[in-house]
Amino acid sequence: MVIIHEKGERVPLTICGYNAKKGTVSFAFHEVGKTTKELGCLNVGDCIMNVTGPLGNPSEIKKFGKVLCIGGSIMIAPIMLQVKAMKEAGNKVTTVLGCRSKEFLFMEKEAKALSEKVYIASDDGTIGNKGLDFLKALLKKEKFDRCVVMGPVVMMKDVSEITKPFNIPTIITLTPIMIDGMGMCGVCRVTVGGKMLFGCVDGPEFDGHQTDFEELILRQRTMLPEERVGSLLWETSGGCKCGRNKA
Repeated sequence: MVIIHEKGERVPLTICGYNAKKGTVSFAFHEVGKTTKELGCLNVGDCIMNVTGPLGNPSEIKKFGKVLCIGGSIMIAPIMLQVKAMKEAGNKVTTVLGCRSKEFLFMEKEAKALSEKVYIASDDGTIGNKGLDFLKALLKKEKFDRCVVMGPVVMMKDVSEITKPFNIPTIITLTPIMIDGMGMCGVCRVTVGGKMLFGCVDGPEFDGHQTDFEELILRQRTMLPEERVGSLLWETSGGCKCGRNKA
C-alpha cells in the first residue's frame, strides 16, 4: 500500500521487482487515476511518504511440473517475478504476455530468457494472437499442472473460464479497492467458493475457478464516477507542480 503524501490516498500496488542488497522494491503502474498520475510526476530522488507491506500471503512457489504464467497489461511486470521463481523451483514455464495493442507490449525479451515458450496476445491483433482464444488449442495440445494469471479482472475471468474444462488449477491475483490493507475495513471483500474473503489479508492470490467475478466487477465499478471526478479536479487544479509534468 502506497501513500504519496499526508493528504494522499492509500492505493494497492503489486511489487514487480526488488533488490535485497540495496533494500529497494519496484512497482509498475498505469497513470489512470489521481494517485497514479501523481506517482508518474515524481522524479528520481523524490520521496514517497509511506509504503506498507508486504501484505497478504506469499505466492505458493514449488515444483508443480509444467506451469502456464499469463500476464496482461501492466501486470506483465509482476508476472515475471512468478516466471522467474517458478523456473528456479524446477518448473517448465510457458509464458503468455497480453496487451491492448503492439505499442503496449513490454518485457518480451525478459520472458523469452526465462521461459520454455512465449506467446503474445493483443486485443486488436496488431501483434501475436488476437485475443486469448488460442489458449483453447494450446491446452488441448499440452498438459499444464498449474496456471498463474495476473492482469485486468475481465482477462483473469476469461482465462479462468478457458482453463476450467481442462481441470488446470488456476491462481489469480486480485487488488480490489482497498483502504487500510489490514482486513479491518472490509472494502476489499471478494466471494470465493461461496465465502466472503478479504483481498488484503486472504489474498492477493485466489482460486480463479471459485471466484465470483461478476460480483467483483460490479464492486470495482462502484467508485468509478468519484475516481474520475477526483482525477479531473486534480488536473484542473494544476496537476503536477514544480516542473514535474511528463512529456
